[in-house]
Amino acid sequence: QVRLMERGGGLVQPGGSLRLSCATSGINFKIHRMGWYRQAPGKERELVATIETTGSTDYADSVKGRFTISRDNARSTVYLQMNSLKPEDTGRYYCHVENYRLPYWGQGTQVTVSS
Repeated sequence: QVRLMERGGGLVQPGGSLRLSCATSGINFKIHRMGWYRQAPGKERELVATIETTGSTDYADSVKGRFTISRDNARSTVYLQMNSLKPEDTGRYYCHVENYRLPYWGQGTQVTVSS
C-alpha cells in the first residue's frame, strides 16, 4: 500500500522559514520523480516543485530562489525547504508521486504565513 505522510507545516511570520518532509512507504522511492503541490482556499492545486531520480529539480516561478526541494533515498523521504515566506505562500502542501501511472497524494500539511 502506497503511503505519503507530510509533516512540518505551521504558522510562520512573513520572511520566516519552514521545512516540510514527506515520508513514503509502499514504493521503490529511488526510481520515482517526487513533487510538492499546494492549494490555497478557493484556488486550484498548483505544482510547487519536482525532483527527478537524478536529483534534477524544477520550480514554479513564484517560489524560485526561495524554496528548495531535496530527497533522501535512504529514508524514502522528500523535503521542501521554504525560506523568505510570503502570505501568498499560504495553503495546504501536498506530496505527490506516480506509481504504475497512478497518482498518490498525502493528506497534506497546512502552511500559514501571517503576521
